[in-house]
Amino acid sequence: MDLQLRDRVIVITGGTSGIGAATALALAREGACPVMMGLDALPLELSDDLQQAGVRFSHHTVDLRDHERVATIVDSIVTEYGRIDGLVNNAGVLDVPARVDTTSWERLERMMRINVIGAMFCAREAILRMSTKHGGKGGSIVNLSSVAARVGAPGQYVDYAASKGAIDTFNLGLAKEVAAEGIRVNAVRPGLIDTEIHAAAGDADRASKAKDFVPMKRAGRAEEVAQAIAWLVSDASSYSTGAVVDVSGGV
Repeated sequence: MDLQLRDRVIVITGGTSGIGAATALALAREGACPVMMGLDALPLELSDDLQQAGVRFSHHTVDLRDHERVATIVDSIVTEYGRIDGLVNNAGVLDVPARVDTTSWERLERMMRINVIGAMFCAREAILRMSTKHGGKGGSIVNLSSVAARVGAPGQYVDYAASKGAIDTFNLGLAKEVAAEGIRVNAVRPGLIDTEIHAAAGDADRASKAKDFVPMKRAGRAEEVAQAIAWLVSDASSYSTGAVVDVSGGV
């Protein structure tokens, strides 16, 4: 589909793997210029795919807990490209399954600082460049939530679910706050998606083992989530703000 994203400068946090990488590639194939921010180096395969798409792209290594570096990077993106047209707040962390009564302070702090505060601060920096109130030309923000926010993830990831519940509320409030300033704010709520995040949480086979709990009887693919993100970040969804799109196989 032609989403008319040619030359749009879209910042993607956590853009080097999983849903973030799939989003970068989906946007590039629509003509956008993906700018990836994340902990890891840009994988060679992703770099090759982006080069084949024939678009301008770049990557910046950063931990979202380092807010000063985040702000510096956003400044450098504006210097390099002249503007920012969109933000995909994708970066997030999961942890090993655990009950709340066994969860450490350090785990809770890491979860909230990256999944919630990091996303909110990145949105802040994008708004300062995109909002008509601040001299920008508008833009689009897409926040990554999770079906965990609806189901609670008891006995496994209540802290992660809570962080994504915070994103749902943030998405709603921010959408109303900047709607008259040319910025649309929407969210995608993935369900069980087969990405590297499960291995990082100590269960690389979780997607295949849990697929029977999904009405469609399969895990989703990162590319399927990326298509929803691409639509929301584009003008094809020009009258949508404050929305949350479930990409969950029916969960």
